[in-house]
Amino acid sequence: MPEAEWYRAEAERTEVFAALVPVERVWVEELGFAGTSTPGAKVNQLVSLDEPPRRPPVAAIDADSLTGRRVTQIMADGAERRGLRAVTESHVSEDGTVAVRVAQELDWYRWAWSGKLPRTLEVPAHLIWVE
Repeated sequence: MPEAEWYRAEAERTEVFAALVPVERVWVEELGFAGTSTPGAKVNQLVSLDEPPRRPPVAAIDADSLTGRRVTQIMADGAERRGLRAVTESHVSEDGTVAVRVAQELDWYRWAWSGKLPRTLEVPAHLIWVE
């Protein structure tokens, strides 16, 4: 089931059926930051065909593009705020800081199926990481 359809079903409280998948074909996302990106560095692009490729988080200021990508906001206390999508690319905000507008994932998908603009929050780019 596509992720967008899952969010729509949740928002509309619709019962949906998804195909059963053998447990050996299920991979669990690891949360947290095991490492950080190095600006301009290219990681070895070879991957194993036996498992999904690992994608380390990338700082928003180092990412090629942001709009539509799943992002994480680092809070002042070091906690992570997940379940966000970047709604804009990096831009200079009214107070002169480099920022990114983000929305909750449900609001991002609702925008796709209904055209209703998502509520967004402007976050300093140095606090955003692309998952």
